[in-house]
Amino acid sequence: MAIFSTDNTWVFAFGILGNIVSFVVFLAPVPTFLRVCKKKSTDGFQSLPYVLALFSSMLWLYYASLKPDEILLITINSVGCVVETIYVALYIIYAPKQARMLTLMLLLLLNFGGFCVILLLSRFLAEGPNRVRVLGWVCVALSISVFAAPLSIMRVVIRTKSVEFMPFTLSLFLTLSAITWLLYGILLRDLYVALPNILGFILGVLQMALYVIYKNYKAGIEGQKLPAEKEADTVNSSTTMTSSSEVHIIALCSQLPNSDGNGTYNNQNAREQTKNNAIGRMEGSSRGHFSADIV
Repeated sequence: MAIFSTDNTWVFAFGILGNIVSFVVFLAPVPTFLRVCKKKSTDGFQSLPYVLALFSSMLWLYYASLKPDEILLITINSVGCVVETIYVALYIIYAPKQARMLTLMLLLLLNFGGFCVILLLSRFLAEGPNRVRVLGWVCVALSISVFAAPLSIMRVVIRTKSVEFMPFTLSLFLTLSAITWLLYGILLRDLYVALPNILGFILGVLQMALYVIYKNYKAGIEGQKLPAEKEADTVNSSTTMTSSSEVHIIALCSQLPNSDGNGTYNNQNAREQTKNNAIGRMEGSSRGHFSADIV
């Protein structure tokens, strides 16, 4: 194929490097799902990042199949489809009923319904180069939209002055992935691959900068509470109400995760759950440039 010719040596080199880095990023959730399998519980983290990552991989795989020189996009997104399918399947197995049903509904509406609609529209309403362009812009739009997750996580880092929600290694590999696929897209003159990685590169650099600024920052972290923790404190303080209200407080606490029989809420568990969801969103967003982060 054209990509293996000597005229495209650098394209091939960055494509291979992009495959390697992206494969590492795809494996980033493995520790999370090993913990899920061990505990037989999803610990309240969300499936949306992995469902979106699977959808993104499917779209990029379809896009790459329409072009003769995108074999390296096909390889990484084929791997992505397999890996993300395994993650989603494990989530469905160990998630509580409500989360399981929500995940199945998302899969039905997005990964099946949404993908089929895009497939049919691109087949019947566009032909030849126009089909590639339409699908390319759909992929770009999806890729850019998932970058809202890193922005929200950066906001949490700034607010809490803590980098626990933004692991350095993951941020580093996301940045490297954006750089390699940006160069790959530029050298291959593929606007649709290069464009979302410009934003990915900028966000990656900003994440690294925030890590440098806040990595040793300790003061005020304990005083900063996340929304889930504030809600928990509200529930805890409400236990001082009169006995006529205690019935309602106990009922409310029984519906909250990690609450004990006395109606108290484990703030550490709430913070850990928020951290897990932030990392998941980062993992899902990493597929945005080659297939997306999310917690």
